Formats: sequence, C-alpha cells, structure tokens
Amino acid sequence: MLGAVAFSQNPPTTRTLQVPITYTMPPGLILIRPPTKTNVTFSGLADIITTITPDRLVAVVDVTQAKPGPAVKLNVTASSTIGNVNAQNPPPIVVNVDRLESVSLLVQVNARASPGWSVTKAVATCPGAQQANPCTVQFDGPQSWGAPLNLKALVDFSAPIQANTYDSPNQTIELRNSNGPVDLLCITVPCAKLDVTSAAVHIEAQTGVTSTTVALVDAAPSNPPPAGYRVVGITINPVTVIVTGDAVTLGRILRITLPAIDLSTRTSNFTVQAQIPYPTGVSGSVQTASVTYQIAANPNVSPGP
Repeated sequence: MLGAVAFSQNPPTTRTLQVPITYTMPPGLILIRPPTKTNVTFSGLADIITTITPDRLVAVVDVTQAKPGPAVKLNVTASSTIGNVNAQNPPPIVVNVDRLESVSLLVQVNARASPGWSVTKAVATCPGAQQANPCTVQFDGPQSWGAPLNLKALVDFSAPIQANTYDSPNQTIELRNSNGPVDLLCITVPCAKLDVTSAAVHIEAQTGVTSTTVALVDAAPSNPPPAGYRVVGITINPVTVIVTGDAVTLGRILRITLPAIDLSTRTSNFTVQAQIPYPTGVSGSVQTASVTYQIAANPNVSPGP
C-alpha cells in the first residue's frame, strides 16, 4: 500500500524539450543551413522528469554515410545523460548536403575616383605569413558556392580617390558570387570560412588622363580538353574593364584578350583567375578576371583512355 501511494505521488511523466543537434561529419562533406535544434520527447518518473534541462539530452545526426544532394533525409538519434530517463528519437530531418572544397581566390579591389581623377592601380596585400601582392586567400566551403556561381574575393573601397597614392590597412575582404554577398556567419556545418579576412590596400591615381571601357575576351586554349570532351561555354567575369591612358593609345584598343589556358587535363567545368594583360601605357583598376570553361563530353567522339 505504501508503494502504491508513493507511485501515485511520483507517476511516470512525459515531456518535450528543444535540444541542439550535433552532426557527425565525414571529411569532404558540408551541410548548408541545416537545422540546429529538434524537439526531443522523453519519459520517466515525475520527480526526475520535471528537473531535466536541454543540456541533459543529446540529439545526434550521423552524416558519415550520406551522399551529396539538395534534400537528403537523415535520422536523428536521441538519448539522455540521466539514468531512468528514456528519450524518443525525433522524426528524420531533410538537409542540403554538398561537397566541401578549397578554392584559392585573388583579392580584387574596387576603387572609385573623384571627378577629374582616374585610378591607375589598386592592389591588396595579405598580412603576415600570407603576405603577397596581389593577395590570394583560400575559401573553404560548399562546392556549389564556388565556380558554378563565379565566386570572387574583393575589397570594396568606397571612399572616392583624389590623391596620387592612397594606402589603407585592415580592409575587410568580402566574398561575392552571382547571387550577391556570401554569408560567412556559420550557416553551414562545418562553418564555411576564409583563411584571411582583411588586407592592406594600395591605390594609385592621376589626373588629366582619359578612361574608356573595353571588353575582355578569351583566347583559344593553349591545349584543348582531352579527346572525347569539348568546351561548350565560356563565362568571363567581369565582362568589361575601365582602362586609363592617353587618348591616342586608348583609341587603338578595341578589346583585351586574356592569356591562353591549358585545358588538356580538364573533363569538367573549370574556373581560373587570369591576370589581365593591359597594353603598355594603359592601366586598369581590375587586375584579374575569372574565366569559367564549361566542359562536357562530346557525343560524337569516344573519350580517350
């Protein structure tokens, strides 16, 4: 009778709490905007259940066997760190699984000149051990954010330039692609990141010169793709650049041809950062261009061995 009375005063109880999700990630994969929490239902005697807090519960998602895809269903395993408390597994979640890749990007500088002035040079220098001119940074993040969307790193220097030289340290390096600015506030698992987040900027300008806009065009590859593959499209970013120099020299420039690229080992889409070869006596504020070659199998030719 005493046992029955005690049990009636401390009956089995069920509660639900929102619990952070821990992801077990394999090398080479990354999750884009995965859920960070899930509802976990647990049960036990009332005097224990009423004291349980979210940190005493665990929700784990194992991604080690997943394949890349935009809507991959994964199971959630729930457990409790308290004895005599049973946790139920929540429903599966659906996540965007992408490949994790590392991409090297030359940092471009966007500089604007005041009326009567023209920017003749704008470069970024990385700090510390990575010091280089121009600055190259490494982006670790989803493959789909990179070459398919013309990913680029840049310093957007908005102050109008009206001096022969201008130097500014600790300018923020931004990531942008075809969709606009790339969010690096850890919306992926693991967090997408840049190895260098700021650079020193050196800008040179002069007065009394003329500027015009010319197109960038690709050169024929120095070597084509392997047998059985062909280039089906080429994208250049930016398409045009503003060049500065004397009027006579600029009048002779109709376009600027980028360096030839070796595609002899490429069987899929490939993006390269090409240095823009400005003619002698001419300068431009953009120093590099992103060239993406779309490479596909040629249906009329069998791929080589």
